[in-house]
Amino acid sequence: MDRDALADFLLRHRAALRPEDVGLGPGARRRTAGLRREEVAQLAVISTDYYTRLEQRRGPQPSVPVLAALARALRLTPDERDYLFRVAGHSAPDRGEVSDYVAPGLLRVLDRLTDTPALVIDPLGRTLVQNDLARALLGDVAGLRGWERSAVYRWFVDPERERARYPEEDRDRQSRAQVASLRAALGTAGPRSPAAELVRVLSARSDEFVALWQAHEVARRFEDHKVLVHPEVGRVEVACQALFTEDEGQALLVLTAAPRSEAEGKLALLAVLGTQTLVEGGR
Repeated sequence: MDRDALADFLLRHRAALRPEDVGLGPGARRRTAGLRREEVAQLAVISTDYYTRLEQRRGPQPSVPVLAALARALRLTPDERDYLFRVAGHSAPDRGEVSDYVAPGLLRVLDRLTDTPALVIDPLGRTLVQNDLARALLGDVAGLRGWERSAVYRWFVDPERERARYPEEDRDRQSRAQVASLRAALGTAGPRSPAAELVRVLSARSDEFVALWQAHEVARRFEDHKVLVHPEVGRVEVACQALFTEDEGQALLVLTAAPRSEAEGKLALLAVLGTQTLVEGGR
């Protein structure tokens, strides 16, 4: 671990960002350019004291998850992220592996989407980052770990909970779409990839998955129209647009409601309520 190089790198990249670059408000008048330390810590979901110690060359060696979070918070390019890992004493991540890294270009777009649900996902259906309205509509997945972060895994291993967000009449189609999407990911990544491991895991856990896998359907699952079921506001009809990175390794999904529609009103209500639970007396 090169403490000096790590501290200088973090400081320089923090100073190069403005609050609006990362979706934050301007806040009070700033004496120096760039983000504050507490803002970087907030974005990376670490303590301000911990981040401060890294910049002051006296912190412990950051873990791989912390470095991934800092790379995302500082909007680092893949080359910059690799450098961050190396000066912190870790090997650079394999770019062919699934990771928590989010393409800075997608993050910049996501930061500006505050009035419609939006999220970034990877080929295995893992939500890498979501805005507040996506959390309110789809549920907060930030606390999930391991394979549970994959929507494909949750669809077949925890169907009662995961499928509740879709109308019952649409669930069979969604099951086929989930499997077809995973097969497309496997075709791209190969037999030694995380996609292949997920296929093995699901084959051992779900007879339904095995039956659908044998159909050999291949397709991405980004349909133009979705009907989602929220536990408090009911059915919400949205259009779905996907913006891919150049290597198609990540996609920004944006869910929009038709102007002046009932769904638009429901999304506006969710924007106010956030993820809090409605109570009968407050309806």
